[in-house]
Amino acid sequence: MSNRPHVPIRPWMKQGATFPSPIPTRIVSNEEFLPIPQTPAQAKLEWLTDSIGDLAGRSLGLSRRDFLKTTGGMAAALLAMNSVFGKFFDVLDVELVEAAAFTERKGEAFFIFDVQTHYVSTGYDPTDAEAGRKAAVTKQALLGIRRRAREAGLNPKLAGDLGTLADLSWKSFIKEVFLDSETSLGLISTPPGPYPQEAVVPPKEMAHIRDEINRVSGSQRMLAHGLATPQLGRADLDFMDLQAGALKVDAWKCYTGSPPKGFEHGWWMDDEKVTYPMLEKARALKVPRVCVHKGLPLGPVADYNHPRDLIKAAKDFPDITFLVYHSGFLGAATIDETFARTGQIPWTSEFCRMKRAEPAIKNIYMELGSTFGQLVTTHPEICAHLLGEIIAAFGSDHVVWGTDSIWYGTPQWQIEAFRRFQIPDRLIEQRGFTPLTREVKAQIFGLNAARVFGVDVNEKRNELPKDYLSLIKMAYREEGVEPSHRVYGWVVG
Repeated sequence: MSNRPHVPIRPWMKQGATFPSPIPTRIVSNEEFLPIPQTPAQAKLEWLTDSIGDLAGRSLGLSRRDFLKTTGGMAAALLAMNSVFGKFFDVLDVELVEAAAFTERKGEAFFIFDVQTHYVSTGYDPTDAEAGRKAAVTKQALLGIRRRAREAGLNPKLAGDLGTLADLSWKSFIKEVFLDSETSLGLISTPPGPYPQEAVVPPKEMAHIRDEINRVSGSQRMLAHGLATPQLGRADLDFMDLQAGALKVDAWKCYTGSPPKGFEHGWWMDDEKVTYPMLEKARALKVPRVCVHKGLPLGPVADYNHPRDLIKAAKDFPDITFLVYHSGFLGAATIDETFARTGQIPWTSEFCRMKRAEPAIKNIYMELGSTFGQLVTTHPEICAHLLGEIIAAFGSDHVVWGTDSIWYGTPQWQIEAFRRFQIPDRLIEQRGFTPLTREVKAQIFGLNAARVFGVDVNEKRNELPKDYLSLIKMAYREEGVEPSHRVYGWVVG
């Protein structure tokens, strides 16, 4: 006998979002792409999650809103997704009403290393001497895409939106990433700016907040990107020296499609004249990890965001590890019609074919930030294809976890969705995809990134429960504080 409340599926009627959904029912932008409007399937999902939450909440003496903040609320969202999209998530009816069942089915905790996290600040200068200048630069970089959306009339609610930088602060970041989720380690990243020193979060600040969080915690919880912008030539190489020496950055972040001020187009990773000096410098500085934004086109010429240039660069620099942020995914705007017509995922499928033709390449890793978050909430079928393709081409030991949070709020909903996500048997049989076993998920969630960044996972498993951040989290949970389910990116209203 099913414990699941009976909720009839009826045609969805338009209504506003009335609850803090455990899983977003609209595509959230990470400020690097224009999100699409809510799809009919997402609208149905929103209504169904709301309805299940109302019925299950009443059976437990809770309001819909309070119920949806519990583990039962997450189970309700996953069950609703199975009803709308097909069975992609391993979730049982009993988990709606029994928190112990939800917890038990999660199994032993994964080691989760999120290699793409974000916050935004107007400056972390205790004297506030530069706060005004930094605020102007930060807001200009942060709100560029929102401004285009306002001008295009894509979302009337953005008309008066001047940004909510306080919501995106490092304090909110710590709450969402470390207190409200199971994330063990995070790598701080930043959107680009007109120059590296004027990025949304400049390298000096990324390194500072990394050091502060680690100092207070008493253990390593954060790593930090530096920025490499090879079009700047000698100035970039000198800045890399500074970042590696004084800031001790853990990896380089590159935006091949977003040139610095004064340049009309981007650059390629395999450009021997422009980029190879930067890669040689990364090697010489012993920071041999290069994280490249690929997909989600940024900058004046979209094509520079295509990942094809990484094949030659990886062959020419086998001692450098390249992390392909967003897995080269072009975005969800036209993915459904493109996939229906061709069975291909633009850019990502092509890049996977290129990698299969070069099986000797072992130094490229595919990262899931924004890509998994977009696809799992709109097209789980395509999400399954993408995961199947990149694992087949690169190996389950060469896919790394990233969430792009705090744009997406707490990473926990993505963690829960991936923990329960399955590639259907029919795709495994038809395409030869690797099943998403617990062992495969453990690799993707953190073991692969730990290997890349030289983190001893066994040591961390013993160290982290005793650190100060874990003690804060324990006290926070004992107070009964529930996640807000807020998102900090924006959606089309």
